[in-house]
Amino acid sequence: MSDTMRGAAHDDVMLVDEDDTEDTQANKYLFFRIGKESYGIGIRFIIEIIELQRISEVPEMPSYVKGVINLRGKVIPIIDLRLRFGMEERDYDDRTCIVVTEIERTLIGFIVDTVEEVMEIPEDKIEPPPRFKSNKGKDRFISGMGKVGESVKILIDVERMVADEDARVIAESARGEAVRA
Repeated sequence: MSDTMRGAAHDDVMLVDEDDTEDTQANKYLFFRIGKESYGIGIRFIIEIIELQRISEVPEMPSYVKGVINLRGKVIPIIDLRLRFGMEERDYDDRTCIVVTEIERTLIGFIVDTVEEVMEIPEDKIEPPPRFKSNKGKDRFISGMGKVGESVKILIDVERMVADEDARVIAESARGEAVRA
């Protein structure tokens, strides 16, 4: 983890400092790797980063939904971003973790290959995403391309991802699991 991460690492859990206001979180992103690419999610959506744990499968979910976890009494749906983006599945390892987010008052965990760092990217260094005729797959979830030195970091629009019909079904399913638990 970078020393720019606000919060404290505690063994298997990374907590984000809740005292950060939206102003101090503006243009800050948590970056993680999926395959060879670096992706970022706005830090204002990040609740915590946890190590991979036992995931309970939920029947009749899309293949990228690995199931749900119980995190301190809350049932959280878990999405493998690698599969969500149409990439090849891979075995999880000791660097694989779950990034827990809160989007529209719903907690959702995203499995990523590895977490990199928190970084601020000024607005003037963010370009709009390329637009193609068919914005299917991960392209429709890209909010921008952050220029950092000579590299480009892909910024994910998690709100758009959650607004997607599949995500709505997943969140409702998790709430149903919580009621039954």
